[in-house]
Amino acid sequence: MTTDPATATGVLRPAAPEDAERVAAIFAGYVLHSIATFVEEPPSDELWRERITAAGPTRPFLVAEVDGEVEGFAYITSFRPHAAYRYTVEDSIYIAPEAAGRGLGSQLLAGLLDTLRGTEIRHVVAVIAALAGSRHDTPSIVLHRRLGFVEVGRMPSAGYKNGQWADTVLMQADLRPDG
Repeated sequence: MTTDPATATGVLRPAAPEDAERVAAIFAGYVLHSIATFVEEPPSDELWRERITAAGPTRPFLVAEVDGEVEGFAYITSFRPHAAYRYTVEDSIYIAPEAAGRGLGSQLLAGLLDTLRGTEIRHVVAVIAALAGSRHDTPSIVLHRRLGFVEVGRMPSAGYKNGQWADTVLMQADLRPDG
């Protein structure tokens, strides 16, 4: 029996090198057709394979499968290269367009946060693009807020892609608010 695609939830698992091609395909759609990422050339399958292979306890890379097909992914990278930022990381989440609205983003973000709890990581930052001057929250902003992130800053018209200016919204979650 197959799962109803309209209500399917994903099975989360660590990404494997053989997921690189599907991850690259999902991300390429965002690169070419949206402002969700400021990347302007789709990275190769090999680059994604390297990122997946480099994942670890404080830099997890997860995929969400629905009926055996990778329909979304999320990963953690260093926030900035300076040593003082070693306890702060940045999250990234991408869902295949045909799988949007099924809760996979929530599952993936919750999975990342659960993986990071109990590690040395204290803060998770989300850097989210939004149309310049928009007063409406993007789905990514709503998702992050729902999982405990707070907006800590906005850089107006920080990026220009696909003929439009985009703000950068900074959101942050404190994994150890009591110490």
